[in-house]
Amino acid sequence: MLAKATLLLSLLGLGGCDPQEYARTQQEQIQSRGALRVGTLYHPLYYFLRDDQEEGLDYELARLFAEHQGVELQMVPAYSLDELFVLLDSGKVDMLAAGLISTPLRRQQYRFGPSYYEIAQTLVYRKGDPRPDDPEQIQGEVRVLAGSSQAEWLNKLQQELPELHWETRRDSDEEDLLRQVAEGQTAHTLVADTLLARTQRYYPNIDAAFTLGESQPVAWMLDQRADDSLLGQMLVFFDQLNRSGTLARLNEKYFGHIQNFDYVDTRTFLRRTEDILPRYQPLFERYAGELDWRLLAAISYQESHWDPKARSYTGVRGMMMLTEDTARQVGVENRLDPEQSIRGGARYLTSLMERLPDAIPEDERVWFALAAYNLGLGHMLDARRLTRMRDQNPNSWAEVKESLPLLHQPKWHSKTRYGYARGREAQQFVNNIRQYYQSLLWLDNPTTDPGLTAQRESASADPEL
Repeated sequence: MLAKATLLLSLLGLGGCDPQEYARTQQEQIQSRGALRVGTLYHPLYYFLRDDQEEGLDYELARLFAEHQGVELQMVPAYSLDELFVLLDSGKVDMLAAGLISTPLRRQQYRFGPSYYEIAQTLVYRKGDPRPDDPEQIQGEVRVLAGSSQAEWLNKLQQELPELHWETRRDSDEEDLLRQVAEGQTAHTLVADTLLARTQRYYPNIDAAFTLGESQPVAWMLDQRADDSLLGQMLVFFDQLNRSGTLARLNEKYFGHIQNFDYVDTRTFLRRTEDILPRYQPLFERYAGELDWRLLAAISYQESHWDPKARSYTGVRGMMMLTEDTARQVGVENRLDPEQSIRGGARYLTSLMERLPDAIPEDERVWFALAAYNLGLGHMLDARRLTRMRDQNPNSWAEVKESLPLLHQPKWHSKTRYGYARGREAQQFVNNIRQYYQSLLWLDNPTTDPGLTAQRESASADPEL
């Protein structure tokens, strides 16, 4: 008996583990450590660094989850799915947060928390090439990431279609695979519809051929061998996020602006970032103040396409399309002067943000201010009142933007203080600016990307534009 006990202790010692560690739950270990270790991937939706600041949907959720548990957050980024799963299997992280899809094969090895959004698997092709309408029409190679849910799906599909040609890559990420399709290096890739919608703003010559099956849930992943304590915390956490509207607000932040892709507009935009933007970028940077200069540039592009002499049928003019009254308020004497217009537009937007109700979350105030920039502060506040009348949250941009079109309807605008307004235009106005802004953030990435350079040169050389 003593020999057996000695053998057990020696085996535990070989693992370098405290025997008492096995008696504690996973949650107790996290509390004792004082940190939640989260494995992730570098990705525009999951986790990335911009100006030395951590960003990404999974990062923001993980940060809130760590706060929920009263511990610090330690993000542990990996460079591939294989490396990511090794982190979890070896116990170097407590969970994975990287847009992972809960597939049947993965559920045999791991556990998943609650879903926080859904994706549709989408086959991507290059415009001008034959467009397949279903899997049987796929011609050419399909490239996907090794260890991905897409590889799992293609492996299953090949049992029905033995002639299907596909391969996995370990030296790429999903955005790079989309670039390879855009440049003709491969015929197809398979990615989430949400990623394609975001990436089309950079590579406008790729498009969806078709989607595969039903939408699939995205969730955090846990080790199958662990106890249920951390999973239980997840269930409580996501329930609170849903009840508070925080999850809806984060989904709006990352997905609320990616609909309605316009191929011609995107090609024109990319060309003008090369031809026109450099001329005015110093002015945007000079007068942005606490705003991001790229946001100011996005507003100007939406308003005037960076044309100092632009004029609308309503009489607004210049780079930032200021009315005469607004120009006077912000000290602009000549609306056609680019510097005065940009300075005035920045002042006006800043003043609108300062006049918004304090209850609006800090990271959403700019969207409310942009709506007010377009249709006036009074009408935007009316949209908040209508949102409240509909028993929704007037401080949530996701809900208020759905109330904006009601300002067209007599049934609703008769109940407001300022009456009729073109609310649907304001809704699209904000959505367009968000898309241009995201494109400028991506284009301004200091990392040299030869694929990006090729795309921008192609857009500039397009004879149709």
